[in-house]
Amino acid sequence: MTSTTEQFADLSATTLLRFATAGSVDDGKSTLVGRLLHDSKSVLTDQMEAVEAVSAQRGQDAPDLALLTDGLRAEREQGITIDVAYRYFATARRRFILADTPGHVQYTRNMVTGASTADLAVVLVDARNGVIEQTRRHAAVAALLRVPHVVLAVNKMDLVGYEEAVFAAIAEEFTAYASDLGVPEITAIPISALAGDNVVEPSAHMDWYGGPTVLEHLETVPVSHDLTACPARFPVQYVIRPQTAEHPDYRGYAGQIASGVLRVGEAVTVLPSGRTSVIEGIDALGEPVDIAWAPQSVTVRLKDDIDISRGDLIAPSASAPATTQDVEATVCHVADQPLAVGARVLIKHTTRTVKAIVKEIPSRLTLDDLSQHPNPGQLVANDIGRVVVRTAEPLALDAYADSRRTGSFLLIDPADGTTLAAGMAGESFASKAETTVQADEEGWDF
Repeated sequence: MTSTTEQFADLSATTLLRFATAGSVDDGKSTLVGRLLHDSKSVLTDQMEAVEAVSAQRGQDAPDLALLTDGLRAEREQGITIDVAYRYFATARRRFILADTPGHVQYTRNMVTGASTADLAVVLVDARNGVIEQTRRHAAVAALLRVPHVVLAVNKMDLVGYEEAVFAAIAEEFTAYASDLGVPEITAIPISALAGDNVVEPSAHMDWYGGPTVLEHLETVPVSHDLTACPARFPVQYVIRPQTAEHPDYRGYAGQIASGVLRVGEAVTVLPSGRTSVIEGIDALGEPVDIAWAPQSVTVRLKDDIDISRGDLIAPSASAPATTQDVEATVCHVADQPLAVGARVLIKHTTRTVKAIVKEIPSRLTLDDLSQHPNPGQLVANDIGRVVVRTAEPLALDAYADSRRTGSFLLIDPADGTTLAAGMAGESFASKAETTVQADEEGWDF
């Protein structure tokens, strides 16, 4: 029989990698994604024929691989990426979920969406232009979202004569900036997405580079999905009460375990009420089990009859989070309308939505030098800033640094349901002391 430890080991040793691409307009994100799909043999024949036909209509000699991801008509007409394009592909070593995010500054909100669940972010830089403001913006968003791995892909190396000095200067500048933000791991790779250099196959033009190709790094980067190491958090989605002859007294609380492990017989606390009980039973896929772990969807039954509804959080009493009505957080503002001090909003945290008011906006981040502009009064589209929000009811938030699932929230316009901002509770960026940038075997120590 498989032990619990072995089950957890199997769970964490997943072959799935979620990653996002980001970069400025015309840095070649969509071409890179197209090259990855094409050279890894992940493109269907009819898809490739359609791309070849459109490319021929435009008078292009070779297929425009960017068309494999730029699916919207407006994207094709303008030659830019507007919406997040999700692609699924696999190699013999790993499965991938890829989010190709837009480069325009007005679509930074889309990058937040694409990178919010990513284990790795690929930030592209045009070798001719180097690190620019939008590059810094994307690095800041990746750092705020605590994306654990960042790849700097210095693209269009063919247009700078494949010069090592050009790559080294850009890699050094970007890595210094990202390290200041607290990005824990940065890998720099010189590529030409158009020509295929160092994307899937090693480049014959850059013998001075001995590191991995983009695909090799994606296939081998260590990624831990072990949510069981965190304290257990179970947001209630639905209360199940059949009230049938077969189940006259059944009362179960259904939802997805956000993190950690739940066990039958464990003492738990229900938040925000603070009432305590013991887990009497756990049902998974209609069958009783003694133990369940994230991200399983289960139904929990408690020993005591407690008033519990959607939005409540069940957690082990020994590691229950504190509740608060004063939320201090960093937010990425994603709406066209400004977010001002005094604004009445809804805050959605896991399955709980409560009324709130923006009490204070202490600062807005200036991306050029990472300085804080104090008391801006409001945040506009694509701004990143600190906020203090007072909620009408207590919330059980973790720090975002401890849990991306239970440390994140949305601010919503109560009038029309528009998402105003994506929030991360706690400190903005990781400190340098928390980062562990290591030199690779080839000596690229950036």
